[in-house]
Amino acid sequence: MNTFESLLEQYAELVVRVGVNIQPGQALLVTAPLETVEFTRLIVSKAYEAGAKYVQVEFEDDSITRSRFEHGDEASFDYYPAWKAEMMEKFAEEGGATLTIKVPNPDLYQGIDPQKVSRATKAAATAREGFSKYTRNHKISWCLIKAPTKAWADKVFADVAEEDRIRVMWDTIFQMNRVDGSDPIQNWQNHLKNLEQVQDKLNHKKYKSLHYRAPGTDLRIELADGHIWRSGGGENGRGDYFVANMPTEEVFTMPKRTGVNGHITSTMPLNLNGQLVDRITFTFKDGKVTEYTAESGEQHLTHLLATDEGASFLGEVALVPHDSPISNLNRIFYNTGIDENASCHLALGSAYPFNIENGTQMNKEELLQNGANVSLTHVDFMIGSAELDIDGELQDGSKEAVFRKGNWAI
Repeated sequence: MNTFESLLEQYAELVVRVGVNIQPGQALLVTAPLETVEFTRLIVSKAYEAGAKYVQVEFEDDSITRSRFEHGDEASFDYYPAWKAEMMEKFAEEGGATLTIKVPNPDLYQGIDPQKVSRATKAAATAREGFSKYTRNHKISWCLIKAPTKAWADKVFADVAEEDRIRVMWDTIFQMNRVDGSDPIQNWQNHLKNLEQVQDKLNHKKYKSLHYRAPGTDLRIELADGHIWRSGGGENGRGDYFVANMPTEEVFTMPKRTGVNGHITSTMPLNLNGQLVDRITFTFKDGKVTEYTAESGEQHLTHLLATDEGASFLGEVALVPHDSPISNLNRIFYNTGIDENASCHLALGSAYPFNIENGTQMNKEELLQNGANVSLTHVDFMIGSAELDIDGELQDGSKEAVFRKGNWAI
């Protein structure tokens, strides 16, 4: 019988050995909610067992984070410590790896002026732009994982008795990460191979464009010339294979910055930096958002789109079948790292340079010239459903079904 302790240990081993894939002599930076301290200790132990030379842990606390926006001076919201940004860039320059337990509280900023949150988010993104080049270009290994916090479990499992919510959340996290008491590492190797087969099939197709149709959606997305489909894992700058998001069920590529036209409607709520936005509609012309609405949280969307010029253009196209493990749980998790792996999605903001041929060798201007979007932000929003059809346009102009009723048709 698998005990909770044994499954937890398997999960910690998995995220260290497969997720961030720590190498002997490598430093690791772990960022985690304070509530997850016990699990974080286990991760640190597993990292040292794997040969890490040093593990730095940074804890975050919702009350401390919110306090800034309740009581901080106006100048606080445009500030991010340069010394911290420099430290992170130096850490990446030396080949360090990062592992983040990312579980933002969906209701953290309720009652807070969204402009304050937007300013602070932009200040952080601007200061950390140098560090972000290391992750966006896969120069270093990085991994985002999940662990329960009370606020998150209460939101997702409000229909479960309060005393059981954390336990049920752990069970769900184990399930979606294929931690089942057998051999999670082998389970993941099999899973990654399956995703790579889909990735390879799409790369062979070399679609010129994708046409999305669903209730509230009629959108054509041209793909960048030389685009590359990627899936769950990839190699960092020194050839170490890692998985950036756990769980993952997606294959994704780069849209042409100016090649998006039509309208689309989201199918899940978006947790945007601790602020919920729901039932979003976007209209695109020549790549840019020209109109948008949201049934709730529209002001948060306004601030997102004002981040910079690139925030109004798409940077990612991702495909996930409706009939897939997380989607079949039939539950909204209010966490993009999970919800995006239950649904086809798009991302506003920066493209990943590794999604285009030779992209990691290009500077900003060259990326723009080759059809990639450049921005300080990257925000995924979910558009998949059982009613989504997608057609792919081949190089000769002919079209074929890629998705029908939310699932693969190729």
